[in-house]
Amino acid sequence: MTPHTPNARPTTPTVVLVHGAFADAAGYASVVPLLLADGLDVVVPAVPNRSLIGDSAYIASVVRAIAGPVVLVGHSYGGAVITVAGVEDNVKALVYLAGYALEENESLAELQGRFPDSELASALVYTPFPLDGSDGTGTDVSVDVDRFPRIFADDIDPDLARVLAVSQRPLAARAFAEAAPAAAWKTRPSWGLVAGEDRTINPDVERHGYERAGMTTVEIPSSHLVMLAHPREVASLIRGAVDATTRA
Repeated sequence: MTPHTPNARPTTPTVVLVHGAFADAAGYASVVPLLLADGLDVVVPAVPNRSLIGDSAYIASVVRAIAGPVVLVGHSYGGAVITVAGVEDNVKALVYLAGYALEENESLAELQGRFPDSELASALVYTPFPLDGSDGTGTDVSVDVDRFPRIFADDIDPDLARVLAVSQRPLAARAFAEAAPAAAWKTRPSWGLVAGEDRTINPDVERHGYERAGMTTVEIPSSHLVMLAHPREVASLIRGAVDATTRA
């Protein structure tokens, strides 16, 4: 009989799924059951979407609270977040889903600015919001509700796309200008999925970031919401990262 060790640290990584802008944790609703069915522990935190530095610090705190190794997954803007938060000691691998793989000291605006705009650029809506403890205001960025289904989610159920359009989690404009203080892909094995029919992020932005990082990359013909359009392919990519990390 193997003796029981009460405080043994798990060896199979916990999968932490980080959502992006204009979305929330519900974007992973079709992937989570597949990972749970494989016996994996999964955490899907709500990202504040207030600033790259602040959001990365929050996700880093979630990661630090997990006993044992972590595979950190980021969709879209969540890719920028895991690029910074992924330097936590227990992060063993990164997975980017139609995401931004920033270089150190690079901002979202700088990376995007090197490529032609996607359809998203003309559909953004800017709304002021009050800043806590200040008389000043910030700016929330969201997607025009009527254009959201085509730009963000044109290959998922239209009724679901309309629900997602009216339940967006905006991103504060300051997040676009903040430079990443670290690039975790430099020291962590990384995987990237390119959404080849993405109208939210120019797929060339995704390809460039992944190639620059030397990632293991796959590409599928998908809208930006690849986790809902192709959950099995996404789950398979994440399981591959988990398996590689476990073998290592």
